[in-house]
Amino acid sequence: MENVNSAVETLIQSSNTLFILMGAIMVFAMHAGFAFLEVGTVRHKNQVNALVKILTDFGFSAMAYFFVGYWVAYGVTFFSPAAELAANNGYELVKFFFLMTFAAAIPAIVSGGIAERAKFWPMLIASALIVAFVYPLFEGIIWNGNYGFQAWLEESFGAAFHDFAGSVVVHGVGGWLALVAVMMLGIRNGRYKGGKLVAFPPSNIPFLALGAWILCIGWFGFNVMSAQTMDGISGLVAVNTLMAMVGGIITALIFGKNDPGFIHNGPLAGLVAVCAGSDVMHPMGSLVVGAVAGAIFVVLFTIQQNKWKIDDVLGVWPLHGVCGAWGAIACGIFGTEALGGLGGVSMMSQLIGTAAGIAVAVIGGVIVYGGVKAVSGLRLTQEEEYNGADLSIHKIESTCEN
Repeated sequence: MENVNSAVETLIQSSNTLFILMGAIMVFAMHAGFAFLEVGTVRHKNQVNALVKILTDFGFSAMAYFFVGYWVAYGVTFFSPAAELAANNGYELVKFFFLMTFAAAIPAIVSGGIAERAKFWPMLIASALIVAFVYPLFEGIIWNGNYGFQAWLEESFGAAFHDFAGSVVVHGVGGWLALVAVMMLGIRNGRYKGGKLVAFPPSNIPFLALGAWILCIGWFGFNVMSAQTMDGISGLVAVNTLMAMVGGIITALIFGKNDPGFIHNGPLAGLVAVCAGSDVMHPMGSLVVGAVAGAIFVVLFTIQQNKWKIDDVLGVWPLHGVCGAWGAIACGIFGTEALGGLGGVSMMSQLIGTAAGIAVAVIGGVIVYGGVKAVSGLRLTQEEEYNGADLSIHKIESTCEN
């Protein structure tokens, strides 16, 4: 009987390790989606830079999170012998891998906003600082109960801040950090003439679409595998993810008037919004949440570019920052039993948690990007920007006509 119990325990441990490893790989693959979404959106002279940024940001993020960020968030380090780290089929190591792919999404989100005019090394250093300190500070508060914030919300309002897969913890923080960086960088040269927007059309719609498709597929790992163990897996999360994505597609098509850029970002808006409540909402509620997010993205991106003159290249603030905030608030609405959800959510906790995430991102962004700007500057020279980041930074173009 003892042998049977031991075998069952080993099977459970190994299954959980494989489960979260598959999730880590799927979210890792999403970084290719971030890369191609940006490559297809920026002008031809900045395509190489877009690809290089996403990959190098990932490398620096992994180092920052491995040595500092994971410790800040969860109080765990990796200075133990390999024999200890490999316990329980190495589950804790693979859990780090999974959560690290989330952390690395922050610089990937920011990258889309600051495209075409940011210096390479200063932004890379800023990304490492954010993944080491800013992001894990809020991640630990929400997902590990650090500093008693969640306990206070639960005691005061009956439920903690609910963010199952990171509408605010990941996307909201990334989007609001990006807004700070975009504002500090300023507008791309030639973007506005006589107060009117000058169109910089996407360089490659197929690449843009490929990026969106990769992200859509990987998002099922992002959400479903956030359960982190096999016994927590839920088909409800998968179908809620699907329905929110569909809602985003439809409203982006309608509000975006057939524009392919809006259509391919619409599902992403829905997916960002559903992360928070994907484990507690009804699929019909998720459809509404995703549909509202798709409309939010199109309308706010248009206003941002035309009226406010905020040069956020991929629209990462409306897509991740605002739709992420909407998703967390929507969890407090559609997660209630009255609207078909599973309950256990508090609107006040959702509002306060969302505001806290935005505050951490904005304050952290001002400190990090402001500090780096003071030391080395953030922006390419006018000549470097005119020649394009590909030639100015990497000394090569994305394609060769010879």
